[in-house]
Formats: sequence, structure tokens, C-alpha cells
Amino acid sequence: MSLLATTLRRTGRRFVSSLPALFGVLVFTFLLMRVLPGDPAVFFASGANSGQEEIEMVRKQMGLDKPVPEQLFLYLKDVGTGKLGRSLTTGQPVVADIRQRLPASLELTFTALLIALVSAVPLGILAALRAGSFIDHAVRMFCVIGVCVPTFVSGLLLVYVFYYMFGIAPDPTGRLDVFTSAAPRVTGFLLIDFLLAGDMAGWWAAAKQLVLPALTMALFVLAPIARITRASMLAALGSDFVRTARSIGLPAWRIVVTYALRNAVLPVLTILGIVFSTMLGANVLVEKVFSWPGVASYALDALLASDYAPVQGFVLLMASIFVMVNLTVDILYSISDPRISIE
Repeated sequence: MSLLATTLRRTGRRFVSSLPALFGVLVFTFLLMRVLPGDPAVFFASGANSGQEEIEMVRKQMGLDKPVPEQLFLYLKDVGTGKLGRSLTTGQPVVADIRQRLPASLELTFTALLIALVSAVPLGILAALRAGSFIDHAVRMFCVIGVCVPTFVSGLLLVYVFYYMFGIAPDPTGRLDVFTSAAPRVTGFLLIDFLLAGDMAGWWAAAKQLVLPALTMALFVLAPIARITRASMLAALGSDFVRTARSIGLPAWRIVVTYALRNAVLPVLTILGIVFSTMLGANVLVEKVFSWPGVASYALDALLASDYAPVQGFVLLMASIFVMVNLTVDILYSISDPRISIE
């Protein structure tokens, strides 16, 4: 059987095995939202002083007048048909809100992950090649600081230094400043849409708005990537095949890149999948600090308002993305090392 067919079969099995987990996430999130304190009908009926008749009307509109098992059945039925309900906060279908906001979160997350990857992998390799040296200790100390400092603290510090003190960063007020018109929406990724429109001034304005929030997220996830890279490279550099390559006189760069790094990349792929899923769901603080209109801040606003549908839709989205990321990592595993067992 070919490698492609084997990989597809393995991916299909993993996807099917993930469906019960997605179903469990759906049920758990639905039940959790029902036991949280507060009555959403009272909130959306314009306060606790609203008449009982108005509150009951809102409760009926939200479907809260039905028994919980019936509510769960209707919710699962809607999800099966691609409906996630309507947000009472925005007045729009949850699917439309997520489709509008998801590109903003993905653009921020991909950019931050790229910055972290470009910075962390060389740092990890350098620390492994100079194990025990000052460089190694400096990299490890930097990783510890990156993990210990919360994202909202580093974000506020970056805003204070680069916007308030030096004035070289734009206002932290979203994806575009007030003087830039948005490009025609094609993908929802502003950098791509501006390129497609040929508007380089708009592209530069969007890129400047993206730098500080992406750097804030990258500082937080840089540490685990660098540490895993360092540990994997140390294990690879101490292996028999690397010692053999050195003994026959191969160039140092070829030993590091061709032999050590290729064998050290699998743990890095694993941590990248975990880091990406975590970033997409946990970047709510960054989105709040920089007024970034992403799905995480959307879900938080809905949670504070006891708006069930957006929160349930957000959790389902995160669970689905987590499954897809794991499947992608599986495929990359097979490409990176065909020796991995498929059974």
C-alpha cells in the first residue's frame, strides 16, 4: 500500500475516533451553560425590574421554557443541520458571527506562531549546540521569563513602550486605524485581502496593527517551542548516527541540519499542534488589550451576558479545530518519518 493511501486511512480512523469526543464536548458545554448562575431571560428582558410576562416571553424565545432533555435534543438537531443558534447580544446567527470574526483570530494566531517558530527553533538549536554555556543559560532564562509573564502584562508593557513612550506603534484599537479603509472582503485575512486588492498602503497599515498583538502572543508560546527544540536536539546530537557522521568527517552544518534537526522535528511538530490550539482559544486577553475583534473576545462577551448560543458555538469550534490540528500533525508525522507505525 502506498504512503498516501496509508496516511489517508490512518487520518480517517483518527477522525472517526474523534467524533465521540466532539459529541461529549457538545453535551457537556450545553449542560454547563444551563447550571451557570444567572437567568439570561432576565438579562435580555432589560434588567431585573422587567415584568414577569416580558421575562417569560424572552425565555420562550430562547427555548428555555422546555425541559432540558428536549432543549438538548433540539440543540443537537440544529448542530447536525449546521445551525448554532442566534446570538441575542449581536442579533445575528452564531455561524455568521463566527465566520466574520474567525479570520481575525486566525490571522493573529498564525502570525504569532510564525514569529515564535522563527525565533524559538534557532534559539533551541543554538542552546543545544552550546549546552551548558552562557548562551544556553541565557536562552533557558528567557524561556522562563516568557512563561512567567502573563500575556496581558506583556501586552500592556509593549503598548506602553512602543506606543506611549516611543510613538512608533499605532493605536491598539483593532485591526485597522480610523484613517484606513478596509479592503474588499475575500478571505477575511486583511493582509491577504489588501494584497489581492493591490493596496500596499492598506497592507502596511494592517501589518503595523498586527505586530504588537502578535508579538505579545509569540512571547508566551516561544518558551515551550524553544525548550522542546533544545531537548530534542540534545537527544539527536547524542545519538549513534550523529557520532558516526562526525567520525567519517561530514561537515558540521550537514550533521546539524540533515541528521540531527530532521530527527528532532517530531517533538517540535507535537508541541506546535498543542500550542496552536491553545493560542486560538486562550488569546482572549490579547484580543481585549488590543481591541482585536476575534472569536475569543466574542465568546467572553457572550459568556458575561449569559448568551448561551455563542459560547456553545465557540467551544464546538475550538474542539473541531483541535481535532483538525491533530489530524494535520499526524499527516506531517508520516511525511517527516515514514517509519512511524500506522497501526
